[in-house]
Amino acid sequence: MPKVCQSQLIKVAKTGQVVSFPTDTVPALGVLPKSAFLIFSLKKRSPDKPLILMGAYPEDLWQYVKGTLQELDIWQQTAQRYWPGALTLVLPASPLVPTTINPTNSGTIGLRIPNHKIAQAILAKTGCLATTSSNLSGHPPLETMRAIAATFLDVYTLDDSDLTSEEKYVSGIPSTVAKWTKKGWIILRQGNVFIKDK
Repeated sequence: MPKVCQSQLIKVAKTGQVVSFPTDTVPALGVLPKSAFLIFSLKKRSPDKPLILMGAYPEDLWQYVKGTLQELDIWQQTAQRYWPGALTLVLPASPLVPTTINPTNSGTIGLRIPNHKIAQAILAKTGCLATTSSNLSGHPPLETMRAIAATFLDVYTLDDSDLTSEEKYVSGIPSTVAKWTKKGWIILRQGNVFIKDK
């Protein structure tokens, strides 16, 4: 698919097609939650490896989780401390989460807000997207729009000429993944963010 400008990428995403855009960690593949099955097919991804929901604002994401008032308070405090940033919170899913995002375990959902202006601007217009890293399953993450376009011919990518050198920069390190349990946070994957209060 062609490289497109940011406004075109947003329009395409709203129609339910898969797009790719930079984030603060590695570039993402994103699609409307109801069309998450498209990403599993593109990546040749096993259904036991769920996608996450990425949003521009915390209030866009909380509707997708369920918990006690005390739990919600803890989750929101953690989010306030580390979002936007390279932290994915895996929480109990509400009925609003499509099963296509996490086909084999619909009881949880990963949430993240990237610390990247372009990603936030796109997500603010599209609403929450089901996302994952831009790579074939089992392969290293692709770090440039050019590499993504060459690998995923059916994915719309953001034109590199629309990005400043700072916006093109990615850490190349996937986000920290923290899952909530009755005993507190457990780290499923350690990235650059370290949660102090587990």
